[in-house]
Amino acid sequence: MSSLISIKPSTLYIVATPIGNLGDITLRAIETLKNVDLIAAEDTRHSGLLLQHFAIEGRLYPLHDHNEQQKTEALIEKLKSGLSIALISDAGTPLINDPGYHLVKACYQNQITVVPVPGACAAITALSVSGLPTDRFCYEGFLPAKSKARIDLLTQLKQEPRTVVFYESTHRILDSLQDMLDVYGPEKIVVLAKELTKSWETIIHSPLKDLIEWLKADDNRRKGEFVLIVEGYDKVNEQEIDPDAIKLLNRLQQEIPLKKAAGIVAEIYGLKKNQLYQLGLEQKTS
Repeated sequence: MSSLISIKPSTLYIVATPIGNLGDITLRAIETLKNVDLIAAEDTRHSGLLLQHFAIEGRLYPLHDHNEQQKTEALIEKLKSGLSIALISDAGTPLINDPGYHLVKACYQNQITVVPVPGACAAITALSVSGLPTDRFCYEGFLPAKSKARIDLLTQLKQEPRTVVFYESTHRILDSLQDMLDVYGPEKIVVLAKELTKSWETIIHSPLKDLIEWLKADDNRRKGEFVLIVEGYDKVNEQEIDPDAIKLLNRLQQEIPLKKAAGIVAEIYGLKKNQLYQLGLEQKTS
């Protein structure tokens, strides 16, 4: 196994750790953590359990959101002195919504080598099984905590053609999906992935309205760590829609909800309900 690695002095290793199942870790990650001089960890207690499981006796050094800028200088000095250091987060790939940016940036400023040791990442794991386009996507991290800021961001991304990846917490998952419903409409496809690689792993591919109903049906479904994968914007080409259908849609939505109006027009003209719904939303905001 030692042939898998060659630890070099004055080098920072960015090491991915499991996101759920301990089997997520790679052989190279284990050997790297066993052989570096120091392990910088987001939560030393949490990471201590991981190291104990794999019989790794490395020295832990706390590096988290609240102390990273202060501790970076000390770590740079240790690297300059010849120490090898591994950076790990609580789960997954460091720096992906986790600490490490300031340290890595400082390494480049000081001509210190940074080496990736790849592995699990919740965003990529969820994207790979989403059933949505993966050739082009954007990662937005956690949605804002406040509804107004959340709606503002979702509105900015409303016409984003790429698949969009978000993280969300158990306390805000329902509110965030409700805001998505208000911005994107009930037929928008969203993939919810929770507790990835853990015993209760769940992946739901569904229109927003059905996804919200599924979450509301059982409180336990709203517990866990979530990744949300949202289908990209598909621009409606009004040239392809019968002008009479557009006129009818405009007339009906003055009297009845847009969702119902879109359904009626779709049935009469043989069009997609979601396409008409999105068109109605665009006309309202234009």
